[in-house]
Amino acid sequence: MDMIERFEAMLATGQDNALLRFTLGGAYLKQGRAREAAGHLREAVALDGRYSAAWKLLGRALGECEDVEAAIAAYDRGIEVAEARGDKQAAKEMAVFRKRLARRGVERK
Repeated sequence: MDMIERFEAMLATGQDNALLRFTLGGAYLKQGRAREAAGHLREAVALDGRYSAAWKLLGRALGECEDVEAAIAAYDRGIEVAEARGDKQAAKEMAVFRKRLARRGVERK
């Protein structure tokens, strides 16, 4: 049983929390399964809206899904959350990723 299967089994038994969803999202991203990752990461931020690392991964997953607008919105919210928590490094990283996505979105138009 691989890591994703173990964590999915935990979910199936009713164990659900932001950390589990974040971990699943990251595992799916590592396998190139961005849509599944985004679903779990959306749940992570729904369970804990102050989880800046989950907002950052959600932005990445949505960007990989080519949903640029949603990715930018996730980064915007993540930056707000990170700044409110004093997590300056996470806010800076998300600002860089957001800028790249915004540029990519403009280039497509």
